Amino acid sequence: MPRIALHPSSSEESKAFFLLDEKVRRWVWDQGWTALRDAQERAVAPILAGDTDVIIAAATATGKTEAAFLPICSRLLTEENRNACVVYLSPLKALINDQFSRMEQLCERLDIPVHPWHGDISGSRKGRFLKKPTGILLITPESVESLFVNHGTAIPQLFGNLLYIVVDELHSFIGSERGQQLQSLLHRIEFAIKRKVPRIGLSATIGDMHLASRFLRPDSATETEMIVSTATGQELRLLLRGYIQTPPSLAPVGEAEEELQPDGSILKIGEYLFKTLRGSSNLVFANSRNRVEFFADMLRKMCEEQHLPNEFWPHHGSLSKELREDAEAAIKDKSRPVSIVCTSTLEMGIDIGSVASIAQVGVPPSVASMRQRLGRSGRREGDPAILRIYIQEDELTERSDPSDCLRSGLVQTIAMVRLLLAKWYEPPPSGGLHLSTLVQQMLSLIAQYGGITAVQAYNVLCKDGPFPHVGQRMFGDFLRSLGEQRLIMQASDGLLLHGQMGERIVNHYSFYTAFTTPEEYRLVSGDRTLGTLPLDRPVAVDSLLIFGGRRWLVVEVDTAKKVIILKPAKGGVPPIFGGQAGWVHDRIRQEMFAVYTEESVPVFLDVQAKELLSEARKNFNRFDLAKTRMLTQGSTTYLFCWMGDRVMDTLAAMLRSKGMKAVNEGIAIVVTNASLEEVQKCLRTLQKEGQPDAFELARSVLNKATGKYDLFLTDELLSADYAASKLDVEGAFNAIKTIMGSV
Repeated sequence: MPRIALHPSSSEESKAFFLLDEKVRRWVWDQGWTALRDAQERAVAPILAGDTDVIIAAATATGKTEAAFLPICSRLLTEENRNACVVYLSPLKALINDQFSRMEQLCERLDIPVHPWHGDISGSRKGRFLKKPTGILLITPESVESLFVNHGTAIPQLFGNLLYIVVDELHSFIGSERGQQLQSLLHRIEFAIKRKVPRIGLSATIGDMHLASRFLRPDSATETEMIVSTATGQELRLLLRGYIQTPPSLAPVGEAEEELQPDGSILKIGEYLFKTLRGSSNLVFANSRNRVEFFADMLRKMCEEQHLPNEFWPHHGSLSKELREDAEAAIKDKSRPVSIVCTSTLEMGIDIGSVASIAQVGVPPSVASMRQRLGRSGRREGDPAILRIYIQEDELTERSDPSDCLRSGLVQTIAMVRLLLAKWYEPPPSGGLHLSTLVQQMLSLIAQYGGITAVQAYNVLCKDGPFPHVGQRMFGDFLRSLGEQRLIMQASDGLLLHGQMGERIVNHYSFYTAFTTPEEYRLVSGDRTLGTLPLDRPVAVDSLLIFGGRRWLVVEVDTAKKVIILKPAKGGVPPIFGGQAGWVHDRIRQEMFAVYTEESVPVFLDVQAKELLSEARKNFNRFDLAKTRMLTQGSTTYLFCWMGDRVMDTLAAMLRSKGMKAVNEGIAIVVTNASLEEVQKCLRTLQKEGQPDAFELARSVLNKATGKYDLFLTDELLSADYAASKLDVEGAFNAIKTIMGSV
């Protein structure tokens, strides 16, 4: 396996050690440390000063938690801060449990209380913090929300002596509804105690530090202290294996039953995983829950066939808490080898110790995600980080579509690995009004104060708060929408109170989360249910959907019943379904273009992957895609922008607004039932009309309601939110100019 230097090693003698409290220094010596690590060394002084926000970005297992809490505990040990408290916010309950055991080991010696707080913690343990709010509170954003709703009047007392707020896995919050909720909660804490509190962000992977700084404190006029450490000394061993996939086949099971048989390539991947991973502890990221179950079952059966104890465990969000914890406990126990097949559930945070290697089946969700996953491997000093990636591509026929001919999954993965080696990661998404979360925060604010005026709510949430892009007029429309839906009502004295529906929502335990997992839609063809599919992006009628290894045409979308009616699409070998979820950034598609146009072959490809890349480049040249941006096959036209999904989705929406049947299929926008001349004429019209109004374009998009509380918003509000967060009209208009310039 080729070896690639990932980071230069670095070490330097500690200069900050003696700034720490004597008890903390003694604990450090007792751990056998000879020096503070890079991030720990640099974090001590600014955190002890307590007059600035700090972001610590360092690779997994380089001591970020200690970088924050060694100086924090030193401050808590001073006489004036004996009754102070620190809030540690985590995205995961499991991470809180994990950090509690680590923190307790340190704080027990220092006589600093540590309070874990989430849904599984008993009321009596929570009561201890409510009675005496000192020490370190480990809590999720959802539990902070519950404090506002259930103990609203006590917030100034609970956090009156707040010394720091620590946000772990900062990158996981940025740009999401949950992140917007977190921003609002941090602002409301400071609003309640009438002062600013230093915020400390911890993260392993941040693509844009300045964007992260603006997220941590949006209204900051002062510079955040940035501590970016690359001192891991870690070597990366990397292998990308390519496979040819054949369509699945139906095999008879019973008299009236048929079972879908997996293609040979997925069985080969399973066999290779078994041969390579057996006897050591590893993580296998399989991109979807059904793939996790498939591989975990297959690998377990292979253990049984060889009369071996099972070494392979599944782990995903649909499993019970007990089953997930059993898998986590098994891999932590180093007395026997255990490999976990998982979705992104084990990407972050939870300390499972070092694993020998990471396996990635399918295209990674993002470069940042790949870096995060890779950080799980090679954590013992001197051990390399090992990443094996398995990519399936379709067998080509004369009817194969360009996406398959161009081997887009393989080339996208190569582009992502190249960017990983160049230390580029996706910047967190920005923009958006986050109106769904504004609904939740509005209801929470009413619960906290027992009622609030419209002006007070606007000032707290929008004018001075985390929803600054919502102006007074829009906020008025927003309140009217909530009133019409009976979420709020106005008393005779002008106070806004919960309406009948709002009362029911706030009193249900599910209220505390600002996000939902994508809605599951049932896929139906004729009288047969094909399965369910989580949708986090709108699906248009007449667009193509890939499911179960087959290509389908969307006939109808019933948002009320959560059903999508499909019929088989004509022609072409079915492309691979799954493994390419998530929003692809512009930089990745531009790197893909570079991979196609260059001649060098990456050293980390196996023989089959090299052949697939060679085939992809030959077809790229055959289609003359270095010069042209349009390709036609029969009545289908392909538009190549080499831009990310936000631009591609916007351009597809612009084409649909003119009556074209256009859908973003990743590497290209596919326009069906239209000649090349008709598509060119439509693009000329769009170019002549100039850059469209994002709001008007968003109004033409159907089923935009993907947020948890979007169903309570008018289409006008949803369109404004969609335009701000999902559309890039400038990028799409520039893409049209580029496409037409290549004609």
